[in-house]
Amino acid sequence: MSRVLDVPRELAEPAERGTLTVAHAVVRKVAQHAADQVPGTTRDGKKGARAKVGGLDNDVDLALDLAVGYPAPVRTVVGVVREKVTEEVELLTGYHVRTLAVTVSALLPDVPPRVR
Repeated sequence: MSRVLDVPRELAEPAERGTLTVAHAVVRKVAQHAADQVPGTTRDGKKGARAKVGGLDNDVDLALDLAVGYPAPVRTVVGVVREKVTEEVELLTGYHVRTLAVTVSALLPDVPPRVR
């Protein structure tokens, strides 16, 4: 019967361990999810916020397109979206958000579905 021993081993220096690259598709998903979590944003049909990601090295440029529930204060909702998306992208991906453009493409009333 063999037994595996837990022998502590030294780790290589951080620069020698390798690299981690977070794809822009992941950054896009993080940005969209963060935007959709902000109160006042809403889904346009089945779609939530849509994002595009660009940039080089450690800086990313984001463009968000989202719908806001009517009569939410658009300026306030967009301000919170900017804060939340920037915070989440930087925290979860390690990228720095260089620019963030937000387009509100729809104001949708919060109308409950009718039952017939």
